[in-house]
Amino acid sequence: MIQRLAILGATGDLTARYLLPGLAALRAAGEIGAEFRLVGVGQRELSEEAFRQWAATQLDRHAAQVPAAARQAIVNASHYHRADVTDPTSMAAVLPGGDPVAAYLALPPSIFPAAVTALHRAGGAAGSIVVLEKPFSEDLAGAIELNRLLADLYSERDVFRVDHFLAMTTVQNVLGIRLANRVLEPIWNSAHIAKVDIVWDESLALEGRAGYYDGVGALKDMLQNHLLQLLCLTAMEPPLSLGDRDLRDRKVDVLRSIRPLSPEDAIQRTRRARYTSGQIGDRAIPAYAEEGGVDPAHRTETFAEMHLELDSWRWAGTVFRLRTGKALRTDRKQIAVHFRPVPHLPFEHDGQARPNVLRFHLEPESVALELTGTGPRSDTLAPLALAANLEPGALPPYGRLLLDVLKRNTALSIRADEAEQSWQVVTPVLDAWSKDLVPLHEYRAGSSGPPRLPRVPPQ
Repeated sequence: MIQRLAILGATGDLTARYLLPGLAALRAAGEIGAEFRLVGVGQRELSEEAFRQWAATQLDRHAAQVPAAARQAIVNASHYHRADVTDPTSMAAVLPGGDPVAAYLALPPSIFPAAVTALHRAGGAAGSIVVLEKPFSEDLAGAIELNRLLADLYSERDVFRVDHFLAMTTVQNVLGIRLANRVLEPIWNSAHIAKVDIVWDESLALEGRAGYYDGVGALKDMLQNHLLQLLCLTAMEPPLSLGDRDLRDRKVDVLRSIRPLSPEDAIQRTRRARYTSGQIGDRAIPAYAEEGGVDPAHRTETFAEMHLELDSWRWAGTVFRLRTGKALRTDRKQIAVHFRPVPHLPFEHDGQARPNVLRFHLEPESVALELTGTGPRSDTLAPLALAANLEPGALPPYGRLLLDVLKRNTALSIRADEAEQSWQVVTPVLDAWSKDLVPLHEYRAGSSGPPRLPRVPPQ
């Protein structure tokens, strides 16, 4: 197990909100001990004591549920170096020598090529790995070029392309529930499932992330990586095992089966929008274009939606709808599997006999099955819901992810061809949007979003 983690971009939001709390959870669970060391690398002029104070503040804010002793242990194990992450000499001077290190690139994707080159030229102990946070590059051409560079410098087993969504308890249960239950797997296909909604709606607005978000937008930030990963787990064929090769092979099969979108498809099957000023609870939200650090000329979307179809034996005729948005009225984060209606009902139902829906709620984590049962009279129908709250995972998603990194377990790492295929899916949409073939709508902060797409029947 690797005992040295170097975070490049150590004073950023990712480190504060997720990586430090993930490490504290690992320490509390006994997965890392006194021999573990964290090396923070950044551009800010900080003393080691100042960095530790900053880390302690962030842990108090974002990991208050973790025992204080575990939080303090991570602070005590932390070191800081101001360095240029794109300079080999600078990196060689700050990375620990002798022992293998996991170098976590908590950096903008535009810096990835220079950073991985500098890390390689700086040298490193045998068994060291490089970890790249999403999004993997900025477009398809960049992903192909970055993969070529990584292949020249590193073995594929030493490269981790991470997506913490794959470590969520509910996401793991998508496979568990559909593959371990005979009642579901035989009907997990287009003959019985009409559509699948994969949604990540947030009431949060920009929250100070303009420096990152305005150069990325909702499509690249969420759909291209996170939501496509959820689609893969929902639609994949049963793997032979949960080993890295079997699992990743089946995910790539799903991505390859997604029907490419033509420009006309992009017009009919995608939409984009950004929020204007509004109210969410007691919070007054300024318009996205007026947020500090935003350049309105970028026309960055805060809402994105795609309707996709899969050309495969299992899924021909089922529509997969991927949607995400910021500054919406309510949080809605789920995978909703909508089954087709039964062919005939011998009951009086007055519209109460809705098709069944299986919902995997991602935050908070639970599973619900919406059925129909008899009403007050035996010849009438009424909604019936079955729900189960999932036991929280032993580790938060980033704790699970970091444990896999330190143990060099690549099962949840995204393979090179998978990363490229994900970009292949969204590239026609990005092209259509760049040409303004799809209008940039607006929606009020605190609303349910822009007008719906008209229903397009499966082709």
